[in-house]
Amino acid sequence: MKVLMVLTSHDQLGNTGRKTGFWLEELAAPYYVFKESGAEITLASPKGGRPPLDPKSNEPEFRTDLTRRFEKDAAAEAQLDKTVRLDSVKQESFDTVFYPGGHGPMWDLAEDRNSVSLLETMVRAGSPSHWFAMRPARCVTSRPPTASRWFKARESPA
Repeated sequence: MKVLMVLTSHDQLGNTGRKTGFWLEELAAPYYVFKESGAEITLASPKGGRPPLDPKSNEPEFRTDLTRRFEKDAAAEAQLDKTVRLDSVKQESFDTVFYPGGHGPMWDLAEDRNSVSLLETMVRAGSPSHWFAMRPARCVTSRPPTASRWFKARESPA
């Protein structure tokens, strides 16, 4: 199975001046579920390269065995350093797409034309797509006409 994990490239928490990005546990936990099932994982982001990490997700109270494992995993860190640009991704190359959470995705991934196109294509193809944490809420609030088509007659735990 080929899995595309789409991370944010957004690093600002609104106009607060605080840093944000993806939430480390919300990448690490599914990453290892996919990896241990034998999946081939590709990490992508709108800008490519190293996506911004929400610094709060790396504070001691939020660190877990899986976040520590990810940080010590040279192959995982190398993938994270070189995420592919989202505009180079083709839906037909993947069996499923997964969006890890954090605050960053609420800004760029809900509005990024490549992200929206990828999701619309995956839904039309009947491919599973999975969004973690706040990403689904942002899609519903920012793109109601599209979001209603995505969620119509589908169950979602979001």
